Amino acid sequence: MSQLENKVFNALGSDTRIRMLELLSEEEMHISELARTLNISVPVAAKHVKILEAADLVERRIFGRTHVLKPNKDNIYIAMNSFAPTKSIEVEKGTTLLDALRGVAAIKVKKKGDREVIISTDGEEGLYVYEINGDFSEKSVQNCVLDEDTTIEWKKLEPVTKLKLDIHVKK
Repeated sequence: MSQLENKVFNALGSDTRIRMLELLSEEEMHISELARTLNISVPVAAKHVKILEAADLVERRIFGRTHVLKPNKDNIYIAMNSFAPTKSIEVEKGTTLLDALRGVAAIKVKKKGDREVIISTDGEEGLYVYEINGDFSEKSVQNCVLDEDTTIEWKKLEPVTKLKLDIHVKK
């Protein structure tokens, strides 16, 4: 585990800091506003914020004497990736990613038009994407041909709400 991952997990080991991140994910706030909302003193809030900053989980912008905070969600995702298992597989040159996946996971495929789409991996239904050596691919898994040693990151897209809209149509 990297030093950053250790700092992230340490920072997430406090209910107060987790609550701070939840509040900041809703809106940017300054430290005194966080303290007031959490019913803690400003010095205690500042101490928690320093831990979150050390883990690079929050970003601070300074306007005069006001320090406004917002979350840095990328590092949470980086830390969570450390839980993904790594499986090694040896395949023949020219093997498709679809066939390689079948060698390490139970996959369920559904025909959509002229292509096959993976709808389940090891019993987990969902929408999946993949990266090849850190880059997203435009190719389908049956058109991705493996000609050299490659690292594939197989990712399930989780339904995370980025924005909720409550729309009222005028009558």
